[in-house]
Amino acid sequence: MKRRDLLKSSAALGVISAIPFSGAIAKVDSQAVPNPLKPPAQGSIPVAFLISDGAVLIDFIGPWEVFGSVMIHGRMDFFQLYTVAETNPVRAGGGMKIVPDHTVDTAPAPKVIVIPAQKDASPAVLEWIRRSAKTADVTMSVCTGAYVLAQTGLLNGRSATTHHASYVDFATKFPNIRVQRGVRFVEDGNLATSGGLSSGIDLAFRVVERYFGRDAATQTAYDMEYQGQGWMEPSSNAVYAQVHSSTSDHVLCPVCGMDVDPANSPKSAYKEKTFYFCSPDHKAQFDATPAKFLEAAKP
Repeated sequence: MKRRDLLKSSAALGVISAIPFSGAIAKVDSQAVPNPLKPPAQGSIPVAFLISDGAVLIDFIGPWEVFGSVMIHGRMDFFQLYTVAETNPVRAGGGMKIVPDHTVDTAPAPKVIVIPAQKDASPAVLEWIRRSAKTADVTMSVCTGAYVLAQTGLLNGRSATTHHASYVDFATKFPNIRVQRGVRFVEDGNLATSGGLSSGIDLAFRVVERYFGRDAATQTAYDMEYQGQGWMEPSSNAVYAQVHSSTSDHVLCPVCGMDVDPANSPKSAYKEKTFYFCSPDHKAQFDATPAKFLEAAKP
């Protein structure tokens, strides 16, 4: 059964009317919704999902489902969704083969850009983001997609977040960005960044709320059987703000905080202390700038 048919069958049973809407649904109550966005008077909001090899599925499929599930008074075409990539096809996470809708040269101008975790972007892709972000309402990253957004320079001087295991590394690589720990997402002007994986779903609900109001976002979450409250309470990721210290009984990689086995892990000595790493790559990163990593790891 198609999504539209499924939701309409629910409406026939009275589910859709369970949460009332107030006023004209295509307009936002600017007093009720902080930092609202104005939807177009006609047509759909173009949403570009920028992907490349290794793109993490939930990072973009989750927001895709959120935007595609918005139904207001029987209408479900409020968002026009399409994929953008430099190569064709793309091998996303787990080897899934995806044929992108557009290249960076042919993609329509988006009003929302979604950047999931993926491999490092090429200069052409970074330039596409910079150019497209100028006219977009929201450019959002999910998880370590924040690294791609940061590489454009657009986040310099702004606040952002990423996956909790990357707080230290991200802060070390991008010292001009204020890293916010323990939040589901951060909004700073026309840019938004979310925490890891499922956090992107909450940021997508938040974007829906900014365009169409809390009732519309709440109804969409209800239709999707999504009970998470992170899109209304971004501070609900507070558990990840806690900094865990490495001990002799519980050894952690100083780059990502992952548990490591000292007997089988790469190690380095710095200031008369031994550090163990989850991988040779993280050892090399630490060895290059150990003082910066230890400073970034502080609460």
